[in-house]
Amino acid sequence: MQRLRLKADGRIVELRDGREIPLAPVHPVASQPVATTAASQPAVRDLRRRAQLTQLEFAAKLGVPVETIRNWEQGKRAPRGPARALLAVIAHSPETVFAALSSEPAAA
Repeated sequence: MQRLRLKADGRIVELRDGREIPLAPVHPVASQPVATTAASQPAVRDLRRRAQLTQLEFAAKLGVPVETIRNWEQGKRAPRGPARALLAVIAHSPETVFAALSSEPAAA
């Protein structure tokens, strides 16, 4: 029986003798849009450095654990969904995003 695992970056690996062995994609064309989308996203490390923030400061501003930032920067994981959208907006207007994230809701 073959044991497979889907990794966060979209790869499928076979689990054999406690090791992960990458499998070639069955349909390379189907995986191409994912690669294009990921390649068009701004690099997290570059965004953080342009904002002149440490990993800890950047994580605090985004409201995520610092481990998440480290994993993104090291390529262990890729931002998905809302995080990817937020990073795209930060690439265009970091000051506005950080100001909006740091502002507290108005008292009613």
